Amino acid sequence: MAWEIVLWIWVGIIIGSLVGSVLTYMVQKGKVLDLQDDVYDSRVVREALKEEIFRLENQAKPKPRKRRGKPQKK
Repeated sequence: MAWEIVLWIWVGIIIGSLVGSVLTYMVQKGKVLDLQDDVYDSRVVREALKEEIFRLENQAKPKPRKRRGKPQKK
């Protein structure tokens, strides 16, 4: 009689740990996918910003404005 109770306790512990492991995996998988999406988005933004910086640095300098001559006296 006592060994049956101990057996059911062990069966409950084994089943409970399996169910807990599966639930933990399912919850964590969603969080990991969200983090991976954030990393991908950050990389895309980083590349776009690098291209923009490169484009701005390699622009030709604007021509200087022509200076007006001194006003002539009459």
